[in-house]
Amino acid sequence: MVIDVPATEQPDFGEGRLYFVGNATTVIHYGGFSILTDPAFLHAGDHVHLGHGAYARREVEPACQISELPPLDLVVLSHHHGDHFDDVAARELDKSLPIVTNEHAVGLLHEQGFTQSYALDTWESQEVTKGDSRLRVTSMPGKHAPDHVAGLLPPVMGSMLDFYDGDDHRFRLYISGDTLLHDRLYDIPRWYPDIDLALIHAGGTTLLGTVVTMTGEQAVRCVEIIEPRTAVPIHYNDFSVFQSGLDDVKQAAEASSVDTEFHYVSHGDEYRFRPSS
Repeated sequence: MVIDVPATEQPDFGEGRLYFVGNATTVIHYGGFSILTDPAFLHAGDHVHLGHGAYARREVEPACQISELPPLDLVVLSHHHGDHFDDVAARELDKSLPIVTNEHAVGLLHEQGFTQSYALDTWESQEVTKGDSRLRVTSMPGKHAPDHVAGLLPPVMGSMLDFYDGDDHRFRLYISGDTLLHDRLYDIPRWYPDIDLALIHAGGTTLLGTVVTMTGEQAVRCVEIIEPRTAVPIHYNDFSVFQSGLDDVKQAAEASSVDTEFHYVSHGDEYRFRPSS
């Protein structure tokens, strides 16, 4: 099933914008589409429940609230967890907004009243159209935790966003999701080479004594595997369970020989990007 979004303006394929709200929450504008990722809008000092008696305190205020967002076409959600789809998102987002995610999240979203949620298995795609603009969202392999604690955390997916002007491919954007390093990451550049921009989740999230998202060093290793033209680290300092901040990413990037250009964003920053040709 294709998601058809009404076209309201002439799409711009010459330049895109990434607005960093905080944590893994961004707003991506490209090719006429406005896409919200992993919506988390709790205020600094608030707590989220991460399951099995674990809580995390938000340490940094998000750059905006849902009422301040521009009109949105869809949400791309890596997984349904307290720091990626929080109570504010559940309460304030439009219940008819299309959400592309995994099967586990779709079930929870349905319980919360969301009526247009689309589940993807790994390597499956969802087509979205808006006039002559097309977007293909493909689920990428992700692994949220080591095998011995995998059942304690919700399943996660990465996402590949391919933007088209009619039949012409214009831009490829990868979002890692809350993954650790794992062997299936090597399949991504085999099947999806020439990635223009990658949003890499770092932070070294530590729950019950176990690291469940990439540290700064591991995030750079992920970039070395994926080899995007540009990488933007996100998800690095918002919650009390993060143990590896942006400085760790910067230090590892400086020591890396990968050709990728790293661009660093703080809350409220807007990063403008262009296709390679």
